[in-house]
Amino acid sequence: MSDSTAKAIVLLSGGLDSATVLAIASKDFECHAISFNYAQRSLSEINAAKQLAEQFSASHQVIQIDEGVMAGSALTDKSVDVPEFDAAEQGIPVTYVPARNTLFLSYALAIAEVKGSQDVFIGVNAVDYSGYPDCRPEFIRAYEAMANLATKASVEGGKLSLHVPLIDKTKAEIIRIGNNLGVDYAATVSCYQANEQGQACGLCDSCQLRRKGFEEEGIEDPTRYI
Repeated sequence: MSDSTAKAIVLLSGGLDSATVLAIASKDFECHAISFNYAQRSLSEINAAKQLAEQFSASHQVIQIDEGVMAGSALTDKSVDVPEFDAAEQGIPVTYVPARNTLFLSYALAIAEVKGSQDVFIGVNAVDYSGYPDCRPEFIRAYEAMANLATKASVEGGKLSLHVPLIDKTKAEIIRIGNNLGVDYAATVSCYQANEQGQACGLCDSCQLRRKGFEEEGIEDPTRYI
């Protein structure tokens, strides 16, 4: 981290992308990482987030969202099967979580204002992603515009910047960046249905995109599979 005392809020799921974003943000900011328990299938990702926050000397906060708020997704409802990669349907998949990034960013916006931060980082990606509408560049631009109309800090002249350093990167490029910044990808959990120990299924969309990224980058995949 540089000598800058600027603070950044980093959304940290515990997955590969968010870990890389935390590493990027830590170069220039004092980071406060936030993770969410939203009744998702795999809570092992929260343990991963705690470990990653420690690695990059970031303070860490876990926010609880009531069960049912983001229901109806394969990631929050065990009666809905997580599809395998080659079986994923066209359009928006069943792993889409209703309004997830909108809600997460709203918490981040409030925390940023409380902590006097003008910088929020999120690891959304519009290249190797599963078709989620809240990962698109136009969503990010619209949210940043809204955020700068919505808070006391912005009205008084403090412009909030929403950083998306991975928005146009392939999974292989993301892995290269994180590898150069010392991210321990073995500690990350990306699988949609990882077990309590954080072991991945190897079959879901997220697992397949992750595995493909390591193969393309020529780096041994450190993922712990079931």
